[in-house]
Amino acid sequence: MHFGLTEEQKLLQETLRSFVASECPPPRLRELFESGRGNDPALWKGLSEMGITGLVVPEAYGGAGLELLEASLAAEQMGAGALPAPFLGHVLACLALHLAGSDAQKERWLPALASGAARGSVALAEEGDAWDPESWQLRADGDVLRGRKRHVPAGADADLLVVGTAGGGLALAARGARVVAEPEAGLDRTRPVATLRFDGAACEPLAPGSGASASARLRDAGLVLCAADAFGAAWQLVQMTVAYAKSRRQFGQPIAGFQAVKHQLADMATQIEPARGLFWYAAHAWDHLPDEAPRAAAIAKHHLSSRAAEVARAAVELHGGLGFTWECDVQIWMKRILFDRAWGGNPEHHRARAAMLAGW
Repeated sequence: MHFGLTEEQKLLQETLRSFVASECPPPRLRELFESGRGNDPALWKGLSEMGITGLVVPEAYGGAGLELLEASLAAEQMGAGALPAPFLGHVLACLALHLAGSDAQKERWLPALASGAARGSVALAEEGDAWDPESWQLRADGDVLRGRKRHVPAGADADLLVVGTAGGGLALAARGARVVAEPEAGLDRTRPVATLRFDGAACEPLAPGSGASASARLRDAGLVLCAADAFGAAWQLVQMTVAYAKSRRQFGQPIAGFQAVKHQLADMATQIEPARGLFWYAAHAWDHLPDEAPRAAAIAKHHLSSRAAEVARAAVELHGGLGFTWECDVQIWMKRILFDRAWGGNPEHHRARAAMLAGW
């Protein structure tokens, strides 16, 4: 059994890593972070030209026809670079259409989503931190939506929204006058979120998926993508902190030579690196092991987002007084991780779900 990545998967990550380094270096990232826009048209155009916007779209509709594992590997690099791009919601919107869209809906939307000409997102969360399909209350009255959804990634800019409805349904809504976006004061300025108010917005229902419901599978895919992004951000913080410890001098030597600092750096690395396989397996299970996929996704989300948050805290501490300031770039990745920890439900919620799914 092969437990590594294929050469094509490695190339995908290397290509994305090079793109991030050249097109969004730290000065540009800081500029975008401080602006709070969370999206740079030039970056989105570059991702589109590389085919990243259509990774999970079937080839028949202009995409690459790849699986959730490849999307997760891309998400890891997005997290490592803290890339300001609406990747999370866009990939999930593509997956929702692939899972439950009619032929007409796919023909209309998937080519535009694959090319990046249209941007998609998902509106799942409701008041009270209700993320799971069985908790949704927003109703589709015929072919219109009325109600509110919270924490919608790039909700103010999306051309197409996949909206969770009461009973675990999904509906498509295009951006229009009857969809009002209210920006939320989120921590992660690389991925702004919005509350959406649907005032009689026109919608089209998506058909239920086969086997596990499409909405539950969509939720699980979101958990895996957040876990992958958190892993990438945490590993980047490990590398940044090691580099800082080697350059910061105290008492005439780099602080990396102090035993206590060595222990903290080693703890950061050993907390996060062994967990890499969790999101790999969860992504693989999503496509190939449907009976195991829900629990694997819950485990990846709760464990990786928890460990990544611990790594971020240690990174701040090891940067000393500088680490607590706005001027230090550590905060960018820490806030990225906090987004991944919260979006889709907190670790405690998914730890309980994992136990329940195991029959404990």
